[in-house]
Amino acid sequence: MENNNKRVGRPTTEGPTSAQLRIIDAIREFVATHDGIPPKISDIAQILGVRAPSVHELVDVMIQKGLLVLAPGTVRRVALAEDSSQFPDMVAVPVFGSVAAGTPIFAAENRMGEIWVETSVVRGSCFALQVKGDSMVEADIQEGDFVIVRRQPIAENGEIVVALLGDEATVKRLYISDSLIELRPANPAYRPIRVRQEDELRILGKVLAVRNTPLSGDDS
Repeated sequence: MENNNKRVGRPTTEGPTSAQLRIIDAIREFVATHDGIPPKISDIAQILGVRAPSVHELVDVMIQKGLLVLAPGTVRRVALAEDSSQFPDMVAVPVFGSVAAGTPIFAAENRMGEIWVETSVVRGSCFALQVKGDSMVEADIQEGDFVIVRRQPIAENGEIVVALLGDEATVKRLYISDSLIELRPANPAYRPIRVRQEDELRILGKVLAVRNTPLSGDDS
């Protein structure tokens, strides 16, 4: 009787290949420079200088091997399996145009991309705008930051809002008294914007959070 020494059961899990190790390094590099947000396939391909389809194939194999997992969200992002428990549940918030934190500028209603935000932050229908100017620096809103905004037509006194004054949008703190409405900056170098009775003021929403995470496109 022929005796073979083949083992029956689950196959042993192989370690990562050299190509897979490069992907692991690329993921770690991206996470370290993007506030903990895992990369998309296209991000990994860009870091490695290879075509995205090649990365797709390797990532699929690595997921089957248990080395990688798909991160939560609507866009295909991959995380190291060993780190997956550290990622909060995230949701993509669309970014529309930009908003001034200095002199108000027109906010174009064309989608620029998306930014990933913790689901615990996002309440209701939200959008994001990128800040231009430095009039809100004392509220920790810097030029280039993204403000996460909940759509709502009203706001309370003292809240930071995105307001549309005529055709121009701005992010300021709302001040309301019996006979006065002002949009106040958080920088003494700027003067408050006093809203006159004949001015057309519309509150676009309330600022819920500020992020400086790089903008993500819609590609995979």
